[in-house]
Parts: sequence; structure tokens; C-alpha cells
Amino acid sequence: MNEETLQKKLLSWFARHGRDLPWRRTYDPYHIWLSEIMLQQTQMNRVIGYFERWLQRYPDIDALAAAQEEDVLKLWEGLGYYSRARNLLKTARLLATDFEGKLPADAHQLLQMPGIGRYTVGAILSLAFNQDQPVVDGNVERIFARLYDLDSPVKTKENHQFIWQQAERLLPAGKARWFNQALMELGALLCLPKNPRCRECPINDHCESLRLGITEERPVPGKGRTIIPIEVATGILTHQDKVFIQKRRATGVWANLWEFPGGQVEPGESPEEAVVREIYEETEFRVKRTEKITVVRHGYTNYRVTLHCFFCSLAPGATQPVLHAAQEYRWIDWDELARFAFPAGHRKLIDLLHGGKPQMAALG
Repeated sequence: MNEETLQKKLLSWFARHGRDLPWRRTYDPYHIWLSEIMLQQTQMNRVIGYFERWLQRYPDIDALAAAQEEDVLKLWEGLGYYSRARNLLKTARLLATDFEGKLPADAHQLLQMPGIGRYTVGAILSLAFNQDQPVVDGNVERIFARLYDLDSPVKTKENHQFIWQQAERLLPAGKARWFNQALMELGALLCLPKNPRCRECPINDHCESLRLGITEERPVPGKGRTIIPIEVATGILTHQDKVFIQKRRATGVWANLWEFPGGQVEPGESPEEAVVREIYEETEFRVKRTEKITVVRHGYTNYRVTLHCFFCSLAPGATQPVLHAAQEYRWIDWDELARFAFPAGHRKLIDLLHGGKPQMAALG
């Protein structure tokens, strides 16, 4: 493989075909950092809108550092993996306190920041500061698995190390910003997981798996994930035209997000029985009546959740809960729900009912 020829072809291709993305217009370190965090586990077309709205609200690191976590989570709502947003806020506060509101151009210092690992360090240093640092994401792994015909899964320790070494070795000095983006762009646009567009690839004459006619067999798949199905029941609990919401604890799944009370349906239990039991166990509220709304399905990394949704009305008695599964509660108007950040399943339920205020009075 003539590496200098490969570099020139790839850089030339990127100069002609690289997409016009908002963070590529400035290469501001804050913009690069934010975009890389948002792009983790999220498709490009969804990220662009979030990225632009975020910068309108928090145009620089100091503005983000001064934000309230609840506002940050609300702005992040819909992107999922909320720990990313919490780590952005934690890191912004560290940067505002110790680095004058700027990202350091130093790998060791960046690695001390919450939510910044080896990949993000490489992206920040190469894209924002044009340092000769490699970047390996899923796109790059796929390209190298085909380029070098790796006949075992890319996530093995040996292949992981090999790919990072090759990514570093292939970097043309002083051009890391462009070369790393070119590799990732090639994977996003041409070297696709299925039906790769090999004829259009600028480095197809360097690809060993194409020469062997086995591009569809690379990368070799790793062990598949086991998806666990979970049945959950949740209740929109109403009283005197108000809706009850509670804030999840500061640790654990969906930390600090708001939710309707509910929980997992136990064996032998109906969803309606589950929602009544869960509301009592979480709040000590008694429910006098329930009405099925819908079933919402939502997939997470390792889980497939079936969410049974009910309107529930509060039985006569106390209106102040005893919280056993949350840190805070509120009785709010239906229109206020838009102000709070909810997990994806609950937000889907809210969006389903968004056409107008539900007829809760019939239950209460």
C-alpha cells in the first residue's frame, strides 16, 4: 500500500465531498467538543438541530458553566444517554474554574474531564487544534477492517490496538484536522455497514477486502447483544385538574429526570394492578380509578420497554406524597409538562397527548 498516495486521494476526496456541518465552519474547541459528545450514540441528522439550539442557549463554556442542571437536561431531552449532558455541565464548570473557560490543548488534562475519553481527546486535539492525534470511531474501525481485511471482530484487544496504531501511522503531518474527518466522512457516506459504495471510494484500490470480493463480510461481527424485554406500567395521576410528577434520584438510571410514577409489571400481575401498586409503593397515594390510555414501546441499548400508560385519579385523602423512589415532586398544570425533562418513553406519551389537554376531569 502506497500510504502517501492513499493520504492524497482521501484528502482530495474530502475537500470535494465533505458535508457542510455547523461545527466545521469554525473548528472552535467548544463546538468540536459539544458536537463529538452529541454524536455519541446519535445520528448526524438529529444532532444538527440540537447543536444549533444548544449554542443559542449556551454560546460558550462560561454560559454553560452557569446553567442549572435541570435546564441542561431539558435542552438535551430526546438525545438520550443523559449522562453525556451531565458530564458536559460538570466539565464546563471545571473549565470555567480552572482553565479560564477554555478547553486545554493537552491530552492528559483533557482525559481528567468527565465524559472525555481517548476518542474525544483525539477529536478535540486534531479537529480543534490540528494536532497530529488519531481518531478512531465506528466508521474508522469499519474502514480499516476492510482496508486490511481483519478476519476477526474489530473490538478484540489485538484489532483495537492495531487499528489505533494504523490510524496514527497514516496521519499526514500537519493535516490531522482534514485527514481524520476524511476517514470518518468516508465511513459515513461510502464505506457503509451494508451495501458499501465501493466504486465511488477514492481509496478502493488500496482495499484488501474489495480485492478479495468480501467487503460485505467485513467487519466480522462480534457477539450480539442480548435484548431484555421489560413490561412497565405508568400512571398520569390527577387531582383537581393537576398532574403529579416526581423527580428521579440523583444517581441511577435517568438520574434527575422527571417522570410519572410507575414501575415494572410483576409476574402474574396485570398492568392495571401494577400501576396502582407502584403508585402506592412510590408515593403512598391510593388510586381510586384508572383508565388505559395507550401502550408505548421504546428501545434502549440492552432493553426493549413496553410501557402501559394509564390515567389515574387520586383517592380522597392526602395530597402530599411520602416519596420512596424520588427526591422531589410537584402538582402541575398539564401545559407545564413541556418545561420538564422526561425519559424518552414518558415524553412519547406526553407527545401523544399533546394535541390538547386530556379530559382528566372525568376521572377526578
